[in-house]
Amino acid sequence: MSIVREVQITCPDEETAGRIGRAAVEKRLAACANIMGPVRSIYRWKGAVEEDTEWTLLLKTAAGQIDALIALVRELHPYELPAILVHESETDPETERWVTQEVGTGSGRPH
Repeated sequence: MSIVREVQITCPDEETAGRIGRAAVEKRLAACANIMGPVRSIYRWKGAVEEDTEWTLLLKTAAGQIDALIALVRELHPYELPAILVHESETDPETERWVTQEVGTGSGRPH
């Protein structure tokens, strides 16, 4: 199996998720952006338990783009501290090749 990175971010609304996802793909920092939601989030922030409706943004990328991708998310995200989770995901070699091509200078297959 091959490895790709998935970056998971919660956003306050669908528009924010779309803006960040589109920027990441346009700048070739992610091969794909998936927007899921709405989701109900319950979390502790500054000593209080909070509850909000959010949207989840999932970006598929390669290891070499993680730092630049996180910097872009922090630049565009309205939260003081956006939750950015990076996961290694096993995949087939063709998917890894597509992701690597799309975040590099080559052109891969559209999905």
